[in-house]
Amino acid sequence: MRLSREKIVRLSHKMMDVLVASNEVEFVEDRDTIRQNIVTILTNQLRDEEKMDAEARKKISSMKKEILEDSEEWSVLYRKFYNEELRRAGIAAAPEEHRRNQDAHR
Repeated sequence: MRLSREKIVRLSHKMMDVLVASNEVEFVEDRDTIRQNIVTILTNQLRDEEKMDAEARKKISSMKKEILEDSEEWSVLYRKFYNEELRRAGIAAAPEEHRRNQDAHR
């Protein structure tokens, strides 16, 4: 997902607002430092997701058989390859993927 720097910064402010409003959070760093770290984390995560997306698309395009992007087959392969990239990066599969895998093993 592509987000502009402005949207990422706006999102970091909203996240800080939630943290500040929570009685469960005690700040040990100043809030602006925490917010800047949130921006860095979001930016890095989005960049990693773009790389995983590109890798999944590359795998599909390198297949011998041409697969049209709007087809159901393309969507199935994309989800499969994208989830492989998520697992390779150490990120758990999305909840619906986890449920499908559990149902398949029953």
